Amino acid sequence: MRKATIGPQDVPEMAPSLPNLTRVFARIGILSFGGPAAQIALMHREVVEERGWLTEAQYLRALSFCMLLPGPEAMQLATFVGWRLHGTLGGLIAGLLFVLPGAAVVLALAMVYAAFGQVPLIAALFMGVQAAVLAIVLHALQRVAKKALKGRLAWALAAVAFAGLFAFNLPFPVIIFGAGIAGWLSAKIAPSQEAALPTPGLVSHALQQAMVWGAIWLIPLGVLWALEGGILFEIGLFFSQLAVVTFGGAYAVLAWMTQAVVQEKGWLSLPQMIDALGLAETTPGPLILVTEFVGYLAAHGVGGWGLGIAGAVTALWMTFAPCFLWIFAGAPFIERLAHAPRLSAALAGITAAVVGVIANLSIWFAVHVLFDRTRIVDAFPLHLVLPDVSSLDPIALGLGLLAAFLILWRHWPLPGVLALTAILSAAARLM
Repeated sequence: MRKATIGPQDVPEMAPSLPNLTRVFARIGILSFGGPAAQIALMHREVVEERGWLTEAQYLRALSFCMLLPGPEAMQLATFVGWRLHGTLGGLIAGLLFVLPGAAVVLALAMVYAAFGQVPLIAALFMGVQAAVLAIVLHALQRVAKKALKGRLAWALAAVAFAGLFAFNLPFPVIIFGAGIAGWLSAKIAPSQEAALPTPGLVSHALQQAMVWGAIWLIPLGVLWALEGGILFEIGLFFSQLAVVTFGGAYAVLAWMTQAVVQEKGWLSLPQMIDALGLAETTPGPLILVTEFVGYLAAHGVGGWGLGIAGAVTALWMTFAPCFLWIFAGAPFIERLAHAPRLSAALAGITAAVVGVIANLSIWFAVHVLFDRTRIVDAFPLHLVLPDVSSLDPIALGLGLLAAFLILWRHWPLPGVLALTAILSAAARLM
């Protein structure tokens, strides 16, 4: 058996075949409900726990890297895993399969919504899925924390990250970069342990990938400007700008995007935008797929369903093409430099902070699933989103407890739990 080396085309010893990789990521794409915390947990379960394609350390290091990038971290993590196992082709397969099932669902819902308004049956079905996802998220948080929190510094960084996001609404990049700096400074190494700089060949490969994927991303925008210059170009320009500022995933930029789309662009009304966010939260795939919904409604308002589909495709392209650029150009450096002692310590600090980030996302998700109303406590320096206790949804709570029992104690397969809670939710809400 050959020893695996590290590089853009290296295949680890335990790498699956391409058909097997395709089947697994198709399954992940279909079942990736519940936002980044649940998606990261599902991927961890499929890739690390059940199949051993990556070690725990490799997975957490990759997650830390993706949390540093603009864009949806779970989709970029899927792309990284595919790249790590089968190079560029594997990255494309994993990344696209993570996005396309959810994109198909969101497009269908956008078309139904534009034609008929709200879709209560679909919303009721997916509300049951959301309740089941709560159990998955909490289980994943416990498992990741157990592996990532080693020592007092790691626990402190996780606690600070959670408090900074949950209680003080600190910018996500500040949390992550601060954790990285703390980890970097905590490293105790001898000068002889410092890693060598990246090789010229690695730098050349990264520049080549950046040029290729930069062209794939931006040339269509230039074509739209030259040939159309209307709503499609406006959608493409807006979401290409959005793609470079979405640090921390969709949650970090939704407020700004909502304000821009409703107040500045006038593409959607505020109720429409709220419905878009709700539907995106209850479909598989990254939450940033809400951009596809917005793109469809914005273009549909100008030229009907045909132009709406073009708007949805434009929004998707400008949102996700940059993700492949960041991964294919940057991942080889992380794989090479992650063994440097100081950088390893920095990534360990970021990984510890990620536990706090997932905890914050988990609570945010639980508050919005289990309660119909929330309130904001804004008393400087505190900024809290708290539930209105009187608006507790007993159906969602009951389904969440049922899902926790079936997943954690009875060890039911995930598709069966999701299907059961969706059916029970629809039956209870539509009676």
